[in-house]
Order: sequence, then C-alpha cells, then structure tokens
Amino acid sequence: MKLYMHPGACSLSPHIVCRELGLPVELVEVDRGTHRTEDGEDYLRVNGNGYVPALALADGRVLTEGPAIVQYLADLRPEVGLLPPPGSVERGRVQSWLNFISAELHKPMVMLMLPAYAPARTAVAALVDKRLDWLAGQLAGPYLTGDRFTVADAYLFVCLNWSPWNGVDLARRPALDAFHRRVAARPAVQAVLAAEGLVQRDDGFFGPRPAEAAQ
Repeated sequence: MKLYMHPGACSLSPHIVCRELGLPVELVEVDRGTHRTEDGEDYLRVNGNGYVPALALADGRVLTEGPAIVQYLADLRPEVGLLPPPGSVERGRVQSWLNFISAELHKPMVMLMLPAYAPARTAVAALVDKRLDWLAGQLAGPYLTGDRFTVADAYLFVCLNWSPWNGVDLARRPALDAFHRRVAARPAVQAVLAAEGLVQRDDGFFGPRPAEAAQ
C-alpha cells in the first residue's frame, strides 16, 4: 500500500494507525502547492480534491478521506483492537468520535491556519473553543472511549497537535493537554513522528525540524 501524505498533516492519522497495526506502507509525500509527489507524479490524478491522505491499494484502487481510511486499515487487523467489531455499540461510538473530529475540529482548526479565512477568524475560533471545552469534559478515561486506544484517538491527537499553529491554547484544558502527551508517548506514535521528520518543540508539540538544525 502507498499512503500519500504531507508531514504533520491529517495524513499523520492513518500513518499512526498503520504503525500501531504493524502494517507496512510506503509513504509518498505530496507538495501541497504543486500537487506533485516527490517523484513527480500528478497527485490530482490520485485524488482530484488535491488534499491528503489517499491510500493506494495493491490492486490499484484508491481510498480517500482519513476517517474512512483508518477504519479500512483497522479492519485488516481486527485482533489489534483499534476498532470494535462491526455492528457493536462500541464501534458506533468510535465512528461518532471520528465524525465529530472531522466535522467539528479538523476543518475549523485548519481554517484558523489559512489566510483566506482571516475575515471569519473570530467566529471560527469561538466555535473551536466551544467544541474543545465540551470535549475536555467528555474523556472517558485515558482515551476517548476508555482504556483502549482506537483510530479516533490517533485522529484527535493530530488535530490537537496543530494548536500552536492555529492559536489554540491547549494548556488551559488540562485533560486534552494530558491526552496529547499520552498519545505522543506511545512507541508507535514516536516512530511515526520520527519517520515524518517531526520533532518535539519546547511546548510539547511536534513540528518540522528547524531549517538550521536540519543542515
């Protein structure tokens, strides 16, 4: 399988899931400005929307949209337990979290980082604050649904990790700050961060290695 990705973007979520499951995957980095891969492939032929992630399967078929990709991956290795069994209420809860993160956090948190949405920044920031305040009171345990790490936790970790770049103050929500640090400490997550060239900053979040340090 090939995972079309950009370091630190939402494609980090299926990358984490692959590592947690022990699934081999080839990383194909996409330039967000040119929509070209590192080997010159036109990514718009893979995903006409132009954004990551996309998962190319061995038979040539392509899956897009992170929440769908992580569920497909988790079902390849159900014994790992990243997604509860089909038809169960527990699976429904994980899917509810995936939908919430996608609709109520992912998109507005990205909007806060894009100059095009600057005129609406106050309203969007207020929405994100409201959702995060609610979320901070909903954690059922170490992870979103209790003691077991699921695909939804990988997705939430990625969105929370954008906090320094979109002006979100995660420190005033200790439950979410602790969640972010807890997920970051998982061996599989550490391996993925290293593979994508993301290093821990002084504030505990993970971003690209400073240019001067990379030289």
